Amino acid sequence: MSFLRGPRLSAEKKDRIPPGQYYTEKWPVLHYGSVPSTDLRTWNFRVWGEVEEPFSITWAEFKALPRKEVHTDIHCVTRWSRLDVDFSGVAIQTVLERARVKPSARFAIAHCEQGYTTNMPLEVLDDDDVLLCDTADGEELTPDHGYPLRLLVPKRYFWKSAKWIRGIELVTEDQLGFWERYGYNNSADPWKEERFSGE
Repeated sequence: MSFLRGPRLSAEKKDRIPPGQYYTEKWPVLHYGSVPSTDLRTWNFRVWGEVEEPFSITWAEFKALPRKEVHTDIHCVTRWSRLDVDFSGVAIQTVLERARVKPSARFAIAHCEQGYTTNMPLEVLDDDDVLLCDTADGEELTPDHGYPLRLLVPKRYFWKSAKWIRGIELVTEDQLGFWERYGYNNSADPWKEERFSGE
């Protein structure tokens, strides 16, 4: 059963908090390792692997892509949930369509600064609410929250929304990411409380 901290919530909002989670108005900062520094003059983003047209784009080219906004809730494996967050960025379909994903692609690996990775089935990545986002609640992401770019996968625990993302690799076979190798559940569905392996 969900448990709540902070202000009272309406029944509608309580129903949006998955089992075992608590509500917070704050956005806690959690990550492994240090916060990387970024030089946008040399930054790039790549898509490669099981695609017809692998590509790399600069920050200026990324910022010129069509924009999309997503209003959503986010849920962390450490049990906090934050509701009604507005993210803005580029729809994942924009980059997948540009890369022309091959039929053989079944999984995606998000590659980030400092060697961090996380993985998911392609159908999880290719969802309508998945973004490559650079703003939250109308403000540029802070370095602690993934500046300049993070992946947003709202239907999964938030470690799948990888910070400091630099590329996406499409593959035929699943490959466990950083936290998945350390025992976190590979599916990470908050509504099923899939926090750790075996759950």
